[in-house]
Amino acid sequence: MKNTATVPTPKIENDFYDWYERHEEKKRLVRANRYDLMFIGDSITHLFEGHPAFKSHGAAVWKEYYGKRNAINLGYGWDRTQNVLWRLMNGELENQSPKLAVLLIGTNNQSTTANATANTPAEICEGISAITGLIKERSAQTHILVLGLLPRAARDNPFRISIAEINSLLQRHYSGKTGYEYLDIGGHFVDDANEIIVDRMPDLTHPSESGYREWAKAIEPVVQAHVPVR
Repeated sequence: MKNTATVPTPKIENDFYDWYERHEEKKRLVRANRYDLMFIGDSITHLFEGHPAFKSHGAAVWKEYYGKRNAINLGYGWDRTQNVLWRLMNGELENQSPKLAVLLIGTNNQSTTANATANTPAEICEGISAITGLIKERSAQTHILVLGLLPRAARDNPFRISIAEINSLLQRHYSGKTGYEYLDIGGHFVDDANEIIVDRMPDLTHPSESGYREWAKAIEPVVQAHVPVR
């Protein structure tokens, strides 16, 4: 059976925004500009740049860390790896050769809904590898920072087991690989008992402003190395 995580697919789920409208907007931006820094992912990345429906999320942190870095946010709420593949193959990499691409994707592939079935950890990692391979195919010089999936739900939730397996697979696949970097920043979101710090992730999935600040601080050495603030 074909791994659905690797099959380029447009919008699957309805969420808090118009998926196709956002895609058209991002295509217009990439046609008009060449970006040094790309963030690619799902709603966790989407809300880093802010959204009118979620005023308390990451917009202020995004502006502080990336406002002077010629950055674009290609995060889409509810996206799975297959959605990211479709977007990148359909205009969002046009004219682009970023110095650094930051990728955080895969948590939604763990969920079965009326519209899609869940993928296994191995399948999710294969989907992530397909995305990074596509980026390298289009822009070989782009350095890719692959982030481990962030912790999600309560400590005893099955998602935690799946995420740990996914991150272990990603670490083995990307660590030491030329042109790539793997970083697990999940420890910034849990306490000593491995419970999510609610102040940093109030709904146990999406960071708050303080959570986004932890994210930005955690990856800043990599970002500064490839896209220094001038």
